[in-house]
Amino acid sequence: MKTVLSIAGTDPTGGAGIQTDLKTIEAHGLYGMAAITVVIAQNTMGVADLMPVPAELVAKQIDCVFDDIRPDAVKLGMLYDADIIRVTADRLRAHRAKNVVLDPVMISSSGHALSQPDALPALIRDIFPLCALVTPNLNEAAAICGRPIASRGQMEQAAQEIAAMTGGAVLVKGGHLADCADDLLCENGQLHWLPAPRIDNPNTHGTGCTLSSAIACELAQGISMLGSVKRAKRYLTACIRYGLDLGKGSGPLQHRIEWEQ
Repeated sequence: MKTVLSIAGTDPTGGAGIQTDLKTIEAHGLYGMAAITVVIAQNTMGVADLMPVPAELVAKQIDCVFDDIRPDAVKLGMLYDADIIRVTADRLRAHRAKNVVLDPVMISSSGHALSQPDALPALIRDIFPLCALVTPNLNEAAAICGRPIASRGQMEQAAQEIAAMTGGAVLVKGGHLADCADDLLCENGQLHWLPAPRIDNPNTHGTGCTLSSAIACELAQGISMLGSVKRAKRYLTACIRYGLDLGKGSGPLQHRIEWEQ
């Protein structure tokens, strides 16, 4: 059985973070593992509080996984500060991790900061070169590039700019575009637009976690980068289209579904 390790924060309501990553991995028929970086008190209405796990303990969690059940892919989510980023990068290099997918979580959908000011430079310096894929949304791409990203042309520029910082591909997610949910994959200098309809569903908590975990699952099974992104995007669309309605805010997705693979 293929295996995927998620290194990320928590969500006690199960809508995002580690909990959603494990649901997604299970839905794909793979074995999921988790190293927790931050314990977060949150729900569908927002983030109430958080506490980072000591960096040394994050490193030991990663070592324990690789020393026993080596992952075929690694999904990275919330890496709260430079210390956690540094040890994560160190352990991934030491274990020669493959198929590393980074969802560069910085700000929650409710506007709560999910990383320290020193996190972004550390991500770019230490984590980006290890990644097979980085998956920023428009706000995250803007933070990385230092300018607003709001149009298809700006997405193309951002994708190429971010790709130059990484060891792999970049998927700029267009979920915040006004009229569609088209994403843009930049791989080996080639740009691939991946169209998707905008689904009328306000419950989209954890979509970034779900997509990046699904991509990691596909890569773990030997699917090409473009094929992995396309298949994961179809899975995410089906999760949103299901129309699960839980919670008082932007609710979670349904992950155990049938979808076109």
